[in-house]
Amino acid sequence: MSDLGHVLVLAGGLSYEREVSLRSGRRVAEVLRSKGVEVEMRDTDATLVPSILADPPDAVFVTLHGGSGEDGAIRSVLELLSVPYVGAGPDACRVAYDKPTAKAVVRSWGLRTPDSVTLPKETFHDLGASAVLERIVERLGLPLFVKPSRGGSALGASIVRKAEELPAAMVGCFAYGDTALIEKYVEGVEVAVSVVDLGDGPVALPPVEIVPDGGVYDYAARYTAGHTEFFAPARLRPEVAESCLAMAVAAHEALGLRDISRTDIIVDHDGNPHFLEVNVAPGMTETSLLPMAAEAADRDLGTLCTRLLEIAAARG
Repeated sequence: MSDLGHVLVLAGGLSYEREVSLRSGRRVAEVLRSKGVEVEMRDTDATLVPSILADPPDAVFVTLHGGSGEDGAIRSVLELLSVPYVGAGPDACRVAYDKPTAKAVVRSWGLRTPDSVTLPKETFHDLGASAVLERIVERLGLPLFVKPSRGGSALGASIVRKAEELPAAMVGCFAYGDTALIEKYVEGVEVAVSVVDLGDGPVALPPVEIVPDGGVYDYAARYTAGHTEFFAPARLRPEVAESCLAMAVAAHEALGLRDISRTDIIVDHDGNPHFLEVNVAPGMTETSLLPMAAEAADRDLGTLCTRLLEIAAARG
């Protein structure tokens, strides 16, 4: 049994990833209750702040994905309320949540990441879409990967293998955000490496290899059981796996993250890992990658979540 009093699991929100967040929150609440923790699950609405003020929880587990859950906003409010929570602070979240900024930071630490161009919607229209897209193809070559500069779950993301596919990819991207990140697409093995810090410094869990049925790890492949095959640990040569673990820990440290994170990586055909992005509130659903990594490491998810809350509560 844990010494924690009651804890709060935040889930839902108003981002495009609301349904995934609710599933993550229910999973975390379930595993915490299995460890004897008194759990309240709440959405982020107008009743949240008054309820916290009336009955402050010992700690909060944030399972909000996208939007205010990962951009630091909700965490700023929790700090205003003097309520401890699991995960990175607001400033680190803001840096990590913006993919171009996160790429620049990790590159400055010497980590490999695909060449890219960041293009706001206004620039795309004002300078003439056709001329700008032609220069992008000339500069980066094909194939390309287009995704919103913020957000997750692969919403608005697509692979571009032919130049004539790029305009439609940009339109799809701008449906989910005002800025597009256009990366040189790296062919290879997609892996995710989760990092946890249980008080002795950040430690990477075994890498999880992702093999989607259709070749693209899109929203359906992520959250529909049976659409993707996972291998935990990933089927990588030992030295390549170690490189991936080291990259995830380095990204966690470079971005100033805390407690928990997940780094998405592509391993090219030569065995070189490429940093794609980092997630400060990893999914915790039945098809999510951090729970798979924990199982591969013989770590009980309920024990891990409970310990993270205990560490947060001790920070006060």
